[in-house]
Amino acid sequence: MRYLSTRGRAPAATLSEAIAAGLAPDGGLYVPERLPSIDLDAFDPLGDLAATASTLLAPFFAGDPLADALPAICAEAFAFDAPLRPLARPDASLLELFHGPTAAFKDFGAGFLAACLRRLRAADAPPLTILVATSGDTGAAVGAAFHQPGPGRSGVRVAILYPDGRVSPRQAHQLGSFGDNVHALRVAGSFDDCQRMVKAALNDPALRREVPLSSANSISLGRLLPQMSYYAHAALRWHRSHRAPLGFIVPTGNLGNALACLWARRMGLPIGDIRLACNANPTLPEFFAGAEYSPRDAAATLANAMDVGAPSNFERLRWSFDNDDHALRHALSARSVDDATIRATLLSHARDHGEIVCPHTATALALLEGEPQGDAHHWAVVATAHPAKFEAVLEPLLGQAVPVPPALAAMLGRPSQAAPMPAENQALAQWLRKLA
Repeated sequence: MRYLSTRGRAPAATLSEAIAAGLAPDGGLYVPERLPSIDLDAFDPLGDLAATASTLLAPFFAGDPLADALPAICAEAFAFDAPLRPLARPDASLLELFHGPTAAFKDFGAGFLAACLRRLRAADAPPLTILVATSGDTGAAVGAAFHQPGPGRSGVRVAILYPDGRVSPRQAHQLGSFGDNVHALRVAGSFDDCQRMVKAALNDPALRREVPLSSANSISLGRLLPQMSYYAHAALRWHRSHRAPLGFIVPTGNLGNALACLWARRMGLPIGDIRLACNANPTLPEFFAGAEYSPRDAAATLANAMDVGAPSNFERLRWSFDNDDHALRHALSARSVDDATIRATLLSHARDHGEIVCPHTATALALLEGEPQGDAHHWAVVATAHPAKFEAVLEPLLGQAVPVPPALAAMLGRPSQAAPMPAENQALAQWLRKLA
């Protein structure tokens, strides 16, 4: 399969080329020339998540140098489960995506991308620098996936840009805890500033001649494609047991995780309605309510990983509907959840049902409360991160400690360091040249 730019002004690429480049030369995002359809009978009914991923992604890898390695790549990236657990509400379950090394859903895509790039890198190639802008969870997942401890190096370096003071204390500690080939940069600005700086570097031909660069944000197909797998796996299991589609309520900021759910549905997976849960940043809810798409500066909220005012994957979302906004609004819906509602949802679910979730998952639970009960729908609320990563929000509110999973505890036990950086494109370019 060939891969094209959303902006239509770049040559077609193979999947390996698209993954290695991150961003298309014209500044657009790579998309498959078509979304393939898949036969549900192709999936092994007894297969695990890695097996589902390998079957689902095979059409995207057809004819690519990585095709033969796909089962091994999936085995590495999907080495932990994404369980679907019942909620107190009988028509809903929780899809837990936080059982990876950094306790967030980003572990799946970051591990997959790292497994791909390790196989694409020639032994004598110059060092590759992976740039990643993060609003909290992406950076830690990418750091864990690419970290190479000690004096030996994998030929890949990582530069993590995050908005200083706008991630939780434990998220910030994670981001700076790797060292070695992973560098954390705390930017004096918002996530959108970090994202702008990364895109500017990737779009700078002179800089890329001096410093080979790629991206690990959700602009990378190597992150986006594998995220379809846990939606497919959960929907297939539900469909086999109940002969009905499974709806999803997805917390979203930069739209990568939501787009993965949509693409899985369009490939033919038994996925029902898709609701997008947003925090108080209004860009997407306003658009889906009928307004013109109007990106703006991000506002800080309790659900900080979703503090995005200009979601990158909106280009891909529009491409998915041939730029027909009417069709797009018909296929999805989005709603804002403010901080007061996030607090109330966190408190009520913990007090009344013993359900302790992160602030991002709480936005999805708030949307669930607005859905009528007793109809034919069953909803999977997507739990994007472990609640222990947000102790500064949860523990004072709930009046109790949130147990820390072992992998996260080990990371928090390491020293952490991040370098300050102004929110300026040139500052990042200068830092990268010094790194080289």
